[in-house]
Amino acid sequence: MIGTAGLLLLVFVGALGIGAPIAIAVAGACMVFLFASDLPMFLVAHHMVTAVDSFTLIAVPGFLLVGTLMARAGMIERLVDFSMALVGWLAGGLSLVTISASMIFAGISGSAVADTAAVGSSTIPALKRNRYAPDYVAALVAAGGSIGIIIPPSIPMIIYGVSTNTSIPKLFVAGYLPGLLLGLSFMAYAYLVARRKGYGEQVRFSRVALGASFRKAFWALLAPVIIVGGIVLGVMTPTESGIVGVAYVLAVGIFVHRNLSARDLVDSFVEAITLSGVVMMVVATSGLLAWILAREGIPEQLVELILGGLSNEIAILLVINITLLLLGAFMDTIAIMLILLPVLTPVGLALGVDAVHFGVIVVFNLAIGMLTPPLGYCLFVSSTISKVNLGAASLRVLPFVAISLVILMLVTFWPSVTLGLASLVR
Repeated sequence: MIGTAGLLLLVFVGALGIGAPIAIAVAGACMVFLFASDLPMFLVAHHMVTAVDSFTLIAVPGFLLVGTLMARAGMIERLVDFSMALVGWLAGGLSLVTISASMIFAGISGSAVADTAAVGSSTIPALKRNRYAPDYVAALVAAGGSIGIIIPPSIPMIIYGVSTNTSIPKLFVAGYLPGLLLGLSFMAYAYLVARRKGYGEQVRFSRVALGASFRKAFWALLAPVIIVGGIVLGVMTPTESGIVGVAYVLAVGIFVHRNLSARDLVDSFVEAITLSGVVMMVVATSGLLAWILAREGIPEQLVELILGGLSNEIAILLVINITLLLLGAFMDTIAIMLILLPVLTPVGLALGVDAVHFGVIVVFNLAIGMLTPPLGYCLFVSSTISKVNLGAASLRVLPFVAISLVILMLVTFWPSVTLGLASLVR
């Protein structure tokens, strides 16, 4: 058993080392394991199909399509303009706009990468024109994008809910306060940087301008209310909410704003299908790996190792956090969840941690992972858009990571931050 399990790990690490995509690395390692264990290869297809055979997972392409459609319908620019009127009059107003717009769009797309790309494409040119340091710009946009999987709807929270049979509406509501705290903390840091560096305000505060921008952004601001509100109130399932969100954005783009062309529709669908395919391949191959780990009894062994070696609850939760943070810097978010949830969830439950609270802890850790090199997706995307060296951006993102770690400790050891609102959802 030790030999074959070690072979699986060796092939997996080796495949990642030569640059293979995470789904290919996982699938290749699993196939080598099955061959070495003399198990039938049809198990590959069986467990991959089983992993994605979920009605709730259909919500993933729905949320991704909502985000791509909104970007092409000009709704992101309207959100940025509203954020400008709301906070642009403060010192470093454009940096505050970047974070606030990211927080608003986080309530629509469910994806940190989509959040980073959409908001970054709109704000990075303006930030550069206003003499913000390019490496700071990349770090700022990446930090704002990382909030995208904490504030609902959140694709990783959907994956967690499906994998652990946890209430997705409760997970969504539980993410609001941590996401808000993180976003406001980022804005406070950006404000202090602006005061120190002399980054000025962008506009003068005007109630008229605020009202006008709100009216223009009204339909975009209504999207997260419809998408998340329907789920929380029990009117729609996450899957139905994603479909309703797509229909809503299509209606607004075609009939209200009248700027969503046939070409935009084709491009949006192609992009959403491509992203969905990547996500589902990771889910499918990780499902196969999770079955192998369960078959070998590895989750039980690790649970016994962790609980046996550490008796202090605080120490165990810190070990879980450190493990997720380290892996988040090297692996895909969804892959980490599907591979480690069978291992870590029993540990959390054995400690008496509520499943919803534990889910937010996991997702928050992985949000930080999207900021940290070498595989921090948000940092990579923002560096690419801003044409900044990843190493330089990595140094400037460290204060944002430090702030995130402080909020993570608050979320981990003060359950009411997550469960206070979640307790109101049936």
